[in-house]
Formats: sequence, C-alpha cells, structure tokens
Amino acid sequence: MARPKQDTPTEGELEILKVLWERGPSTVRDVLDVLNRRRPRAYTSVMSLMNIMAEKGLVTRTPRGRAFAYTAKRPREKTLGKMVSHLLGRAFDGSASSLVSQLLDQSKPTSDELAEIRRAIDAYERGEAP
Repeated sequence: MARPKQDTPTEGELEILKVLWERGPSTVRDVLDVLNRRRPRAYTSVMSLMNIMAEKGLVTRTPRGRAFAYTAKRPREKTLGKMVSHLLGRAFDGSASSLVSQLLDQSKPTSDELAEIRRAIDAYERGEAP
C-alpha cells in the first residue's frame, strides 16, 4: 500500500527549509554548502530532495542561469505552526498543557527561557501577538 502524502516536511526537508529561510532564494549548491558544514552530503541527494520538495509544493524554483533558485513557499512561522498543530493533535490529543509539560521536561529550559515563556503566556492572555 502506498504511503499517504505527508503534509508536514520530513526531517531532511526541514533542514533544507531552514537554510532557505535563513538565506532566501538559493541554488542546490548554496544549500549543499551550508548543509555540509554539519555533515557531508552528496550534491545529487540534495538536488533530488529539493526537486521532490518542489513537486510537493514546499518550495518554488525559478531559473537562475543554468541552475534553479529555490525559495521556501511558506514562511517559517506558518510551516512550524502547522507542524506543532499536527503534533498537538496526533500525539497529545489536542491537550496544550500535555504538550507544554512534555516540552518542559524534555528541553530543561534555562531561567531566561522560562522568563521568555512567561512573557509569551502573559502576552497571549492580553490578546497580543507573540
């Protein structure tokens, strides 16, 4: 049976999207250079994945000389928000408190991070944008 189409990026796709969000429109070579700082990858593997991402609608590509420039189709906030929403529904049955508890247990935030989280909660309660 065929695997259902995933509406959120895979781990590899997310790595590429992070580069595109940071750099803006980039060629496969540009993305590869950034990714290879963390661990080596083959040009053809990155190119294949970016072409799949274009087919899935995660990125757009426009000709740039003999190459293509790829751009993330959605902003970081929209993509990450969709991923969190998916995780919230799938793993936590929609319980924000369960998600936050697990997040705090796993991430062990610093006192500065906890203060930032408190400010975000206060802003949310006041109806302000984060």
